[in-house]
Amino acid sequence: MATWDDVRRIVADLPEVDTKVSWGHLMWRVKGTSFVWERPLHTKDRADLGADAPDGEILGVRVPDDGAKEALLADGSGIYFTIPHFNGYPAVLVRLDEIDVAELTEIVTEAWLDRAPKRLAAAYLAEHPLDPERP
Repeated sequence: MATWDDVRRIVADLPEVDTKVSWGHLMWRVKGTSFVWERPLHTKDRADLGADAPDGEILGVRVPDDGAKEALLADGSGIYFTIPHFNGYPAVLVRLDEIDVAELTEIVTEAWLDRAPKRLAAAYLAEHPLDPERP
């Protein structure tokens, strides 16, 4: 089970990250581009999800494209979900109380890599190569 402290620690280890408050919630950005954010469910979101609406803390995470989004949503873990508000937008919502810290680190880092400028991402990867065992 991950916490907001885990999210803060993970993003603190990534270069060029800043924090902004948007609509009353924290958003983490790389070079001014958001990649993860607090995303509590609103009344409409809860109505759209019905009985499937989670009660815990929710993290919004940018993904590279709809294919990556669909793969996460189809993984069967129940960790990742979406709402109609994000239809056509490459992002997923993450149940923090369901994800372990290792998987959270991976998805946050991948979101950062996707949104970071190419040179910054390449420099980071030169020092932190991705695990070759990852799918």
